[in-house]
Amino acid sequence: MSVRKRTLRVLAGAVSALALALSFGAPSASAATAGTTAAKTVTSGWNNWSCKPSAAHPNPVVLAHGTFANSWDNWLVAAPYLVKRGYCVYSLDYGQGGVPLFYGIGPIAKSADQLSAFVDKVRQSTGAQKVDIVGHSQGGGALPRYYLKFLGGAAKVDKLVGIAPSNHGTTASGLSRLIDIVPGARKAVSLAMPGAEDQLVGSEFMKKLNAGGDTVPGVKYTVIATKYDEVVTPYKTQFLSGPNVRNIELQNLCKWDISEHAAIGTIDTIAFHEVANALDPAHATPTTCASALS
Repeated sequence: MSVRKRTLRVLAGAVSALALALSFGAPSASAATAGTTAAKTVTSGWNNWSCKPSAAHPNPVVLAHGTFANSWDNWLVAAPYLVKRGYCVYSLDYGQGGVPLFYGIGPIAKSADQLSAFVDKVRQSTGAQKVDIVGHSQGGGALPRYYLKFLGGAAKVDKLVGIAPSNHGTTASGLSRLIDIVPGARKAVSLAMPGAEDQLVGSEFMKKLNAGGDTVPGVKYTVIATKYDEVVTPYKTQFLSGPNVRNIELQNLCKWDISEHAAIGTIDTIAFHEVANALDPAHATPTTCASALS
């Protein structure tokens, strides 16, 4: 085999491996079809454009999915959980890359424009001055933080709650090192999945995002991370530094919780209980293993 063919094969393998690593929790085609039906049965009050925020919960909640996910599969549990607690809840699709249902792969700077437009739509519909953003992975870290820092989002957002967020770039359990070793691999990933490359350790996007500090004035930040995360690694790089920041390790709330990257953002009601606390700290209640039943 020629050196050129061997290099191309390694590049293809690196791109495929990164896609697999970042897509834990993304639905299969059959699961996506089944999920569409499920979503229609559980979204009462979710993406309800006639919803008006109550005095108890004046900020509507915008949900931002992770890489290779979409506006419903990421939130089939969390959205109804928050609606039940009296919030106006909205979710968007962003970062479309030409493959139905698998989103969050476009350049994050462009995806942030989509988030900005969606927040404005929610504010106009509800009459709210500010929204709260709850996001998973890219949707809880790189995406909303870019919006807050560079697109004027800080004036429109009160709280950002990131679940397993990609705040400082990820090694993807070592795959980023492989990509950097193989000549041309990072460029290949950037061409195929720019939103994924943006989140790798050392990317130009991450350098720009974190230059000058992690936070912006006026926004309250909560990070909820699991030590079993295998996608945004090392997991403690998810934590933020700065004023108005709470960094939470899930296992400090319930040591038996073994949720990894996908589960913490899609099905873990212990994590969602802490999301509810972050959204309404004045009425927060202790988050424990028993919160899984709440």
